[in-house]
Amino acid sequence: MLSVRDLHKRFGELRAVDGVSFELAKGGITGLIGPNGAGKTTLFNTLCGTIQADGGEVELDGTRLDRLPAHRILHAGLARTFQIPRPFPEMTVLENVMIAPLNQPGETFWNAWFRRGTVASAERRIRERAMEVLEFTTLAHLAGEPARSLSGGQKKLLELARVLIAEPKIILLDEPAAGVNPALMEVLVDKIVSLNRQGITFLLIEHNMDLVMSVCDPVMVMAQGAMLCVGDAETVRNDPRVLAVYLGEAP
Repeated sequence: MLSVRDLHKRFGELRAVDGVSFELAKGGITGLIGPNGAGKTTLFNTLCGTIQADGGEVELDGTRLDRLPAHRILHAGLARTFQIPRPFPEMTVLENVMIAPLNQPGETFWNAWFRRGTVASAERRIRERAMEVLEFTTLAHLAGEPARSLSGGQKKLLELARVLIAEPKIILLDEPAAGVNPALMEVLVDKIVSLNRQGITFLLIEHNMDLVMSVCDPVMVMAQGAMLCVGDAETVRNDPRVLAVYLGEAP
């Protein structure tokens, strides 16, 4: 489903992503782990168009994504969440979700003035769908609250809700468990697994090894900008190269 070939990104002399290649099968949950500074988030940023890679190719279902701007990549079906959630704090939880769908008729000048019925009808449908997504992510009871009032874990769920309403094919999750209390983490993991069963593919960066080992297969390991190894959870857990990079030794 997602094919990455020889991807590179440098910042001066730092090779943040150094010739990374991998393929993700449709319908899986793949974990991406590695020590701090391994290049994981930079890889995410290049995949979703936040920053442009210096070289390499990225394809999603046969569509080239590299060199496309971020909004075109989202249209193609690849979406991501952020390690630090970024809601619009003064907007309500519902409003934060309603602004996410693509190609809303009210976004064009002429429709807003001359096709108000169409715009109003679309907004009703979006509101209904947004409430369905909030119900799924257990946030429906907070729909009218400002996003700034949410806890850290609830903001992670709101990030997921905003992504879901855009109906992506694949979701990149950047440390979904970071800063989330155990109860909400269980909810978040349950929603990820449920969505995966519905056909959504996931690639997630995570430092919580219990989460990675319980839901991810395969697991990919990065170190110093390069892909170190790929395998099932047990294989990766016992790979001496993985143990070495986490202990600060040379791989």
